[in-house]
Amino acid sequence: MSPVVVPFESALGPVARAGARQAGQTARPQSLSFEFGPPSTPESEEDLWACIRRLEPLSPEFVSVTYGAGGSTRERTHRTVRRILEETTLKPAAHLTCVDAPRGEVNEVIQDYWDAGIRHLVALRGDPPGQLGGVYQPRTDGYANATELTQAIGRIAPFEISVSLYPQKHPESPSLDHDIDVLKAKVDVGATRAITQFFYDIDAFLSFADKVRKAGVTIPILPGIMPVSNFKGLRKMAERCGIPLPDWLVALFKGLDRDPGTRQLIASALAAEMCVRLTEEGFGDLHFYTLNRAAHAELVYAICRVLGSRGEAKK
Repeated sequence: MSPVVVPFESALGPVARAGARQAGQTARPQSLSFEFGPPSTPESEEDLWACIRRLEPLSPEFVSVTYGAGGSTRERTHRTVRRILEETTLKPAAHLTCVDAPRGEVNEVIQDYWDAGIRHLVALRGDPPGQLGGVYQPRTDGYANATELTQAIGRIAPFEISVSLYPQKHPESPSLDHDIDVLKAKVDVGATRAITQFFYDIDAFLSFADKVRKAGVTIPILPGIMPVSNFKGLRKMAERCGIPLPDWLVALFKGLDRDPGTRQLIASALAAEMCVRLTEEGFGDLHFYTLNRAAHAELVYAICRVLGSRGEAKK
């Protein structure tokens, strides 16, 4: 019997496979996007702009800027988005929520963004002030949910409209099927892209994405990637958002609270492997949560290089 010839690439790990594809020029071009938050202090503004300048050379498809719970960072979000538009080569997307605001006020914000040259909004319901993950109570004079907000945006101007998606079920949802129905409703009124909440169970994500496609949803789905630079902080965030953390992930970071160097190495390997696998599964458009932190920006920069982006660092 003749020996089976195994292609060299198949014997490589995910990161090396990505490099092999780039060397052979068979890598699919990546579409990257990054999420930032508006700064609250002069120091945090410096941190934000250090992150922006580090990642800008990667030429992302867009960068998004968040709102705080209940729109508590509304004005800072507006200022940050406008500054990105005016001072960088990046295309900013502004997060917009309908929490704690009447419809007229929200409509004015939408129109102001269009007049300022912003062409992409991220439509979110949002969480009540001080009640992240709590029970949502819409205003009687406001938009009730992200579907109504998405429809309102489309009525005012022809924005690109991204919406959120929980691949492991929204914490307030009765089922994944319900989440898919909500997504379909958003698409029906104008959503053009879905960005997922962060996750670490790739198999669960792929299963959910398959259900979404079988339900007839064809808009791009961008997996949300959260590099793990601070596991304690990640665990708190995951608990608030109702995101399960796999046992294997907990085990990897156990006992490393005072060892940032080792955490960074593990986080880099984990995120790179996760992103390469997602790309190999057909999800080459990736959305990175930066948290405005230098450590996250460095991780994201390294991961994007693994994926084939070749931005030159600005000194």
